[in-house]
Amino acid sequence: MSSRASPISRPVTIRRTIARDAKRLTRLVRGSGAYEGKYAAAVEGYGIGPDHIEAHHAFVAVGADEHGGRVLGFHSPVLVPPELDLLIVADEAQGRGIGRLLVAYMQSEARAKVVSRPPAEDFYHRVGAVPTGTAFASPPAVPRDRPEFGFRLPSA
Repeated sequence: MSSRASPISRPVTIRRTIARDAKRLTRLVRGSGAYEGKYAAAVEGYGIGPDHIEAHHAFVAVGADEHGGRVLGFHSPVLVPPELDLLIVADEAQGRGIGRLLVAYMQSEARAKVVSRPPAEDFYHRVGAVPTGTAFASPPAVPRDRPEFGFRLPSA
């Protein structure tokens, strides 16, 4: 989405994912413009099931609407080792602060390492992440090396 997108005008709530979110999150990942072209294979057949939701400390950003809330994005960290498995914002909600809101929430919850796909590097720089290394490819699931970032969190 262009940088001219307007901020979200309705309230956005961050909440823990629940089992019934699984299908919506799967559709969000598979339909994301972030995984077009050479990245499409990364999500081909990908699914988020209730087991993933139970095992991860995942949170969704839900926008208020006439249907009781719409998932605008989510993040799914892995707790051991601490790293961010997924951070996805719906294509139509990008550029409106949802990604920043999810990153801020994640920062307030725990220290996290972010493994990014290369096109998202600028976003992570803008939200305060610093390069920490490289996550090396592990074919067939992850065919490419990916940059790693971390957040400098204020000391308690």
